[in-house]
Amino acid sequence: MTDARTASLRPRDIARRRLATQNLIGPRCETPLEVVQRLGAVQSQDYAGGKWAVGQRTRSAVDDDVEQALTDGTILRTHVLRPTWHFVAARDIRWMQELTAPRVKAVMASYDKKLEIDEKVYARSNAVIERALEGGKHLTRAELAMLLAARVGPLGTQRLAHLVMRAELDAMICSGVRRGKQFTYALVEERAPRARRLERDEALSELTSRYFATRGPATIQDFSWWSGLTVSDAKKGVESLGTLLEQTTVDGRKYWFSGATPSLKGSTAAAHLLPNYDEYFIGLKDRSAIQELVKGRVVGLPGDMSFANIVVADGQLVGGWTRSVTSRIARLHVRLAAKITAGQLRAIEAQARRYGVFLKLPVALEVTA
Repeated sequence: MTDARTASLRPRDIARRRLATQNLIGPRCETPLEVVQRLGAVQSQDYAGGKWAVGQRTRSAVDDDVEQALTDGTILRTHVLRPTWHFVAARDIRWMQELTAPRVKAVMASYDKKLEIDEKVYARSNAVIERALEGGKHLTRAELAMLLAARVGPLGTQRLAHLVMRAELDAMICSGVRRGKQFTYALVEERAPRARRLERDEALSELTSRYFATRGPATIQDFSWWSGLTVSDAKKGVESLGTLLEQTTVDGRKYWFSGATPSLKGSTAAAHLLPNYDEYFIGLKDRSAIQELVKGRVVGLPGDMSFANIVVADGQLVGGWTRSVTSRIARLHVRLAAKITAGQLRAIEAQARRYGVFLKLPVALEVTA
């Protein structure tokens, strides 16, 4: 049904609502785990950027807090939804993999053929990895590579990546405890022994519910893209929620959302330094709602903003930013591509200070137009 409160929504209103539902304005989450659970998954192939995406949605969490959650294993990092890294709650890893991994495997199948990897090779590889990690062992990719090369056969970088990713998609391995700056892998059954299993229909409803509660208003195509599921499955997920989801039409597109209308107080003056791959924009296939000010005229930013750190003011893309972090200082350079208010500039400065608090470092900010 159409909610009378959203019947006259404009694209810019949609962007503002997403700021609220993603805890970028209004009440923040208390812990990193709460952020990841609410969003379902947080894209994190840029590990430092992914941690900042989680941290700024909390009231006061710092980088060490997010890192500790990953060390403790309440949050895990793995390939899920699409063939890329995401943070997920340990409790959710099994049902989420069982729901979305078949589609990722289908996407990877043609590459597997080129790399001469079949199901027998994957079975041998999984067996080697499982034996190597049993008993609470946490091994780096390089250490796994040595074992696989000896027992499965010659490995190139791509072949190794596929073998390890398959073990993740099979919900056999996930992130272990970092060894210094090196990432490790551990067994899911040892890192997440209480992970839930859901029937497929229940899992589809659960993922659909979390998506539209935090990215809505969004389209079925948006959900399909984010989840990696087919449009048919996305529609089925929406239908399974019945009246728990509401619908509105904006510029001829059908949008779905759930939950009470959020408070948008403070959105106009708000500004955010979002990391690359942030769920505010990477979580949607159609990102036009946040491009009202630039309309594709973004000078000095990458052509595809999904690979850039972006600056958002009042929910709108207004520029990009870069970071250079050492053990002594974080240097941030903001480049604006649209006009902003004095209040929004102050908000950018406040965000830079928050980033410094997050990293426990002094910050040097430079803003250019």
